[in-house]
Amino acid sequence: MRRWFAKSLKRKLSLLILFAVVLPLLSMGIVSYSIATSVSEEKAKQAGMNTLKQMSDKLDFVIQDVENMSVFLIGQKDIQTYLDNEEGDVNSYSLIVGTLWNLSYSKKYISNITITPKNGNPVLSTTTITNSGLYPLLQQYESVYKPASKWWSPLYENQTSDGPKKVISLVRPIRDLSTFKTIGTLTVSLDQAELERYLTGAGWESSGFVLLLDQYDQIISGGDPSWLARTVGEVFPKMGELAAANGVLNVKKGEQPHTVLYNPIPRLGWKLVGFIPTQIYQKQNGYVLTVTAVTIVIALLFAMGMVLYFLQWVTKPLMKLTKYLKDLNPDETIPTYEVKSVDEVGLLVHSYNKLSERIGRLKDQVQLNEAMKKEADIMALQAQINPHFLYNTLSSIHWIALMNKDRQIAEMVGALSDFLRFSLNKGEEFCAVQQEISHAQNYAYIQAIRFPDQFEIEFFIDPAMVHNSMLKLLLQPLIENSLIHGIQKKKAKGHIYVHGELRDRQMKFVVEDTGIGMDETKQRAIQDQLALANRQLGMLSEVAKESKIAVTSYGLINVHRRLLLHYGAESGLIVESTPGVGTSISFSIPLWMGELAT
Repeated sequence: MRRWFAKSLKRKLSLLILFAVVLPLLSMGIVSYSIATSVSEEKAKQAGMNTLKQMSDKLDFVIQDVENMSVFLIGQKDIQTYLDNEEGDVNSYSLIVGTLWNLSYSKKYISNITITPKNGNPVLSTTTITNSGLYPLLQQYESVYKPASKWWSPLYENQTSDGPKKVISLVRPIRDLSTFKTIGTLTVSLDQAELERYLTGAGWESSGFVLLLDQYDQIISGGDPSWLARTVGEVFPKMGELAAANGVLNVKKGEQPHTVLYNPIPRLGWKLVGFIPTQIYQKQNGYVLTVTAVTIVIALLFAMGMVLYFLQWVTKPLMKLTKYLKDLNPDETIPTYEVKSVDEVGLLVHSYNKLSERIGRLKDQVQLNEAMKKEADIMALQAQINPHFLYNTLSSIHWIALMNKDRQIAEMVGALSDFLRFSLNKGEEFCAVQQEISHAQNYAYIQAIRFPDQFEIEFFIDPAMVHNSMLKLLLQPLIENSLIHGIQKKKAKGHIYVHGELRDRQMKFVVEDTGIGMDETKQRAIQDQLALANRQLGMLSEVAKESKIAVTSYGLINVHRRLLLHYGAESGLIVESTPGVGTSISFSIPLWMGELAT
């Protein structure tokens, strides 16, 4: 599989781009689904909490209304009179009962209003109660009820002429407005069924339910009727305590998980507790998941189609170019390829065409350079070939001079013999720096004998470079040029200095003399000839024409050409001259190109 991908750029790009598209899409889908489910759950909780607050406001209004009505009744003059008078007045009784009945009838949530005198007068009530469940509660919560100015009872049941009624009652003592002695008890009972209607009519989730808890955490209303008057802890043991004022819990009712929201009714310490089945979120999340999955699949299909089209569009010209190059014969001329676009692929094809043209030119140039290199080497050898036949003769003359005890002739002939031996050098192009220096010293010795007291020559060579190699026959022509064109044309004795030093992995050689120097015209002529040699190295079309120009200093030009051919354009001769002062000729060659093999 790995090799199969490695053989095709299109496959690798396809895999790379698909991963670059698929992974972000999947990540975006997962993140979107997570956010959507979180938002939907949070919105459901927020909506539930808002509904609970609306219920709380309604119940708080009812409680406030009942408490205000109780204050009104306690201070009502007829009621105070009736409770203070130990002899019951039928007219007062009827008048008060009528008032109580009108109040209870105008408010559906009031089940009954009862005033119990302490002086033994008949009880004032809007409903005939045959059996009240309030009295056991008063005895049970006596320690709470008696000290308080008002007390809300837990849920209980009254047996009335209209049947059983479940109620929650506000119980508060009635005191004499003058003496503040307790003269009776007021009981205002709320109909539990009416409270139930408030809970069910608030628009809560159809599959959920809302419970109303009293200050004792007993269920007043809502849910299963069997839960009424039981604590919420008994019905939902795993829910725990509702410690905070409001909040959210997760509870299991049977096997079904629910989200529990609760909100207080601060006036009484009651709480509204709403239960929302978790499956509601799951249904919404399933819908979100389906929509997200469909969207991602559609986006993936579209992206894959676009990727394949894009890859085909990009790689098609590259595949054609690859096939075109695969069938090329490297020994033949490289043809150009038609450019059909201006984008990066078109630029690549255009660069390929330029490169093929450049390769053709370089191929011709290399062939010509090799030919010129051989020609220059042959010319250098031809310049030295004439003395070759004299080599054996010179050796004989050397021995004859030694036998005749003519030391000067023997040394001169020996130096000339060494000079010729190095010049031939078995056809080798390179030699050690030390050999090149020795060759130049032999030439200088011979010329010193020929022209006594006309010049002196000194060599200053860095010892660190004598074992490196260099192209041979470079220094002797430069010394000869200084001697012939500079020193011999001077009346006084001249000096020639040969320097060699290492500079930044370069071997630099300088041959300078104290001859007559060159005037501006001759310097320009030599510079033109050196520049012509440079152009001949790089411009093939003008070689045939410019090579016919007359050469006025063959030795310098020959050395310059050989340096260019072997070491490159940066290694050519540098000629500097001052009329009447002397001439300096220098060149530098790379150290790494001349190290001898061991």
